[in-house]
Amino acid sequence: MKRPPAKRFLGFAGWQKARQLFWILTPELFCKTMHRTIIHLNIADFAVAVERTLDRQLRERPVIIAPLDAPRAAVHDMSEEAYQAGVHKGMPLAAARRLCREAHLQMPRFGRYAQAMAALLKRARPFTPLIEPGADDGHLFLDITGTQRLHGSPEDVARHLRRQIRDDLGFTPIWSVAANKVVAKVATRIVKPLGTCSVAPGNEAAFLAPLPLGLIPGLGSPDLQCLQEFNLTRVSQVTALGADQLAVPFGRRAARIYETLQGVDPEPVRPLGAPPPEVNAGYTFATDTNGDATIRAVLYRLAERIGRRLRRQNKVAGKLVLRLRYADSRRQVRQIRLRPATSDDIRLFGTAGHLLERVWIRRVRIRALHLTATALTLPAVQLELFAPEARAAARQTALIRVMDSIRDRFGSRAIQPGRTLGLAPSA
Repeated sequence: MKRPPAKRFLGFAGWQKARQLFWILTPELFCKTMHRTIIHLNIADFAVAVERTLDRQLRERPVIIAPLDAPRAAVHDMSEEAYQAGVHKGMPLAAARRLCREAHLQMPRFGRYAQAMAALLKRARPFTPLIEPGADDGHLFLDITGTQRLHGSPEDVARHLRRQIRDDLGFTPIWSVAANKVVAKVATRIVKPLGTCSVAPGNEAAFLAPLPLGLIPGLGSPDLQCLQEFNLTRVSQVTALGADQLAVPFGRRAARIYETLQGVDPEPVRPLGAPPPEVNAGYTFATDTNGDATIRAVLYRLAERIGRRLRRQNKVAGKLVLRLRYADSRRQVRQIRLRPATSDDIRLFGTAGHLLERVWIRRVRIRALHLTATALTLPAVQLELFAPEARAAARQTALIRVMDSIRDRFGSRAIQPGRTLGLAPSA
């Protein structure tokens, strides 16, 4: 008897789910036999683009989007006209207004930006299940490896998406095609605000070589400043040194930086809905502070948020990273291993407290804290060797579980430690 086709046997919904799981779980099978093909779509100045579709009068004038009612408002986004006048993201609103006095000031409407991102995703889904969106910022990575027989060449797919998004939503995205996310992102940066770019497989290093280092993702301000002290400003100047010489200023990060500058990026496109490879929480103080009690209270709140998100994913963290930003915009970063890996709020806070002592090395007031849990794994199931420690750990786990259930039912602020009662509700 003839076997029924897989689609008829599973049903349409089952077939779509099986197809998506196949792409998610076995992309390496395709990568071994063909080059990856990544499309990066980027709607420049996304928040401004959304506001201009809602109000056509804004299309002919510079726009600055910032929380106008905040005690220390900072620029959330700006139009190309305002950028050319010197305005950039994160700049104090007062300074931005001095640079671009004719700009229209607009409160951010995050709900609208989320709706616009959902509309973008809806138009990208027919081409691949491997879609990695940005945080409501108009960025989309699409892995279309092996789909040419279905949809045509990658450039044709990108042009079709651009045309459809322009006709349906009123946005005109930049697009690029490359073999990995780093090169695709750099390609859209160099053709901003309305260009297109395609980098052939094997040409990644040659494409990046003449570019300024500031265009490369993953190189922060401290890294660029360090390289500037050696009079290194172009990618080709750094790659000519080799990974061994880069290890002098960068240590263990040298190999990864060297690979990135050569256009090597093994990071996959994270499927839509997949749990993130890390969990983040941040807090920006309304007024810069160096009060120890206030800073540790914020750190405890960040540890609580991360612990709760880890438990929801049934994951534990093997590493903590603490980033501190001072009032003069200088940054410090430290990280530490968690042995054993954990999602316990109290243990996370204790470890984060040790990190704070290592990273807080200046007398300048602190503007923001950012805590990241990485090296996520499933929790290990292992009995404690000593009964008193086992009982204490069980009581602590039960307490945290009860606190989670209360917050799930009555809200995140229904139960709080005393040290965090005086903090502002938003972070």
